Parts: sequence; C-alpha cells; structure tokens
Amino acid sequence: MPLSAYSRQVHGYHGCSHAVAARVLAGEGFVPSSNLWDWLGSGIYFWEYGPDRALRWAEMQHARKPAVVGAVIQLGLCFDLLDTRFTAQLQDYYARWLWLLQSRGDRVPENRGKARFRDRSVIEGMVVYAEEMGIVYDSVRAAFVEGEPIYPGSGLHMETHIQIAVRNAQCIVGVFSPISGASSGGSDA
Repeated sequence: MPLSAYSRQVHGYHGCSHAVAARVLAGEGFVPSSNLWDWLGSGIYFWEYGPDRALRWAEMQHARKPAVVGAVIQLGLCFDLLDTRFTAQLQDYYARWLWLLQSRGDRVPENRGKARFRDRSVIEGMVVYAEEMGIVYDSVRAAFVEGEPIYPGSGLHMETHIQIAVRNAQCIVGVFSPISGASSGGSDA
C-alpha cells in the first residue's frame, strides 16, 4: 500500500482561548505545541470531528473565554496509529528507543494519567528516525480511550476520541468558526 493512501481531508477542532481563536481566524495561524506531555509529539493538536470535546477541553483550560477553531486538514503523509501497519512500526521502534535511552544513561519517561511523557518520547523519536530515513510525516493520528464507561460493563468510554497532531502547518487548508455555539466564548471586551 503506498504511503499516499493516508492522504485525505478531515475536519479537526482546536480548543483554545477566545484571543487565540480570533488570531487564528484573522489569518495568523496556529502555534505548534511541543510540551513533553503531548501525546503524539510536537504539532498543532486537533480533535477529529470532535467540536464538543474541543470545547470541553478549552473550558477546562480557559474557563473565562473558551473557544474552538475548526480546520480542514489534509493529513498528507500521516503516521496513522489507527492502522496496524503503523502500530507495528511503532512497536518495532520502541526497542530501538529503549536501547538508545539506556545506552545514554537517560531515564525512561513514564506516562502519568493524561500526561503521556513516554508516548510522546517514543512517537517523536519514531518520527525523527523516519526523517533520517527520508520519510517526513505531515501528521500523526491516534485514538485515545478516555473517561468513564458509558454504562456499566461497557467497553465504550465517555471521552474516547481521535486526536491529530499536525506537524506540517501547510496541511491546514482552511480554518472556520464552528456553528452551534462551539466557538462562542464571548468577546475579549
């Protein structure tokens, strides 16, 4: 299967403050995140087809003026962890990652709740390793099972979502203010 098979468009939703939303919608663009706990490595984070989830995150982070910016994203060359081809690659890379850390005497990072220090380190290492091999990923995509079960005994959880980290900002082909109040948040006045 050619790598381009993953090049498709999706809608993503970015939770942020009202001020950030206004700047992005005015054409200033997004600022990539590179926190050590970012699940999918460095990039601009979106909930795929999840405006409500993006708004709830924005409300937790920016209680006074939460907002959501919608984006049309061309995934480009995507390291898509919803496909076993890529999960197998990441599993294989993990042994290399662990060996590199141990050979340097570095501490192996641990995930702590939603702070995914290990996941970030492994995925970021995999993407950089791929770049050294001449493969440059535009985005990373994965599903995350989160929250309480929807009902007793359920394997479905309240906050499960698909998240995208856009590494190449040129893959964001357009931005919009979502309808149905998800981008409300009031004015800065």
